[in-house]
Amino acid sequence: MTTLIESEEHKALRSAVSALGNRYGRDYLSRTLAEGKPLTELWSEAGKLGYLGVNLPEEHGGGGGGITELSIVLEELGAAGSPLLMLVVSPAICGTVIARFGTEAQKRDWLPGLADGTKLMAFGITEPDAGSNSHRITTTARRDGADWLLTGRKVFISGVDMADAVLIVGRTEDARTGRLKPCLFIVPTDAPGFQKRPIDMELKAAEKQFELVLDDVRLPGEALVGDEDAGLLQLFAGLNPERIMTAAFAVGMGRYALGRAVEYARDRTVWKTPIGAHQAIAHPLAQAHIDLELARLMMQKAAHLYDAGDDIGAGEAANMAKYAAGEACVKAVDQAVHTLGGNGLTREYGLASLITAARVSRIAPVSREMILNYVSHQSLGLPKSY
Repeated sequence: MTTLIESEEHKALRSAVSALGNRYGRDYLSRTLAEGKPLTELWSEAGKLGYLGVNLPEEHGGGGGGITELSIVLEELGAAGSPLLMLVVSPAICGTVIARFGTEAQKRDWLPGLADGTKLMAFGITEPDAGSNSHRITTTARRDGADWLLTGRKVFISGVDMADAVLIVGRTEDARTGRLKPCLFIVPTDAPGFQKRPIDMELKAAEKQFELVLDDVRLPGEALVGDEDAGLLQLFAGLNPERIMTAAFAVGMGRYALGRAVEYARDRTVWKTPIGAHQAIAHPLAQAHIDLELARLMMQKAAHLYDAGDDIGAGEAANMAKYAAGEACVKAVDQAVHTLGGNGLTREYGLASLITAARVSRIAPVSREMILNYVSHQSLGLPKSY
């Protein structure tokens, strides 16, 4: 059951991760971005301390917790100004899917490395012509003896240059009906026929985006994760944690921006009065704080439902949490920049770059409009428009 009172274990985890994040901070992120490097030092230390794999099974090197614990890790790193976006992908999506549906060999080969950070896995679902319509995915897998041949294209795939493999969403043909059904494959990034092309993004982030071309990539039979006939069940086992973790990413970013704005408003004095004493400054910041706290509550509810095994309830809550957190983050960042005025657009204060970054939580991994579609017809029972 969801509780409004955080356990002592969760408080301790939050405090420890916050301390780690603050040792690195926004300066580390900015410096690393300027050098065009990944956040290797922070990722490695978080892995050694056990934070990357808090959601993975203990018997495979993880912490034995769930998405509740992993969302705390990402939120606190974000609040310290050094979020690790690949937490959303490697342990949350890929680690969860393999832990729930993978073979013993797949668990043994991948989970310990994903937990300690020595291995990293990207996730590939989005395609150029499918957008939010996962039923139009055209990446297909066909059998060739005991092997699979995978062909297709993916876009906006994060962190492929750092990844050992990509968990690819493809489709196989149902022998009985002839229809294509979704399946998941572990594809090594050094496999023949696997090509990656960087996408030139205006967004400045340590995790680069890629287009993938899969040209008859040959995979052994054991590359298939889970049951070929399970379809959407296995896919959404990864997508619900993705939405929850995106909410954690957004809440953390919003908290960081709000913290910088509050600090500035408390110290910046004009006409002998700190600007934070004026309601025109104070009230919007208070509203931003309220919105972030409400989003965090929905995120915690979604995480608790998912960890309790309620996939249906978690699906609704995860979508709502992602929507609420994205909106709260954008508003918090916007208000923080306005609070600082001209200083909000300087490199010194480090808020201007968040204007673009905050939009990610509105757009990815699913747009706010598609979430409203989901809520309108799944939660409210209204007819579909598509």
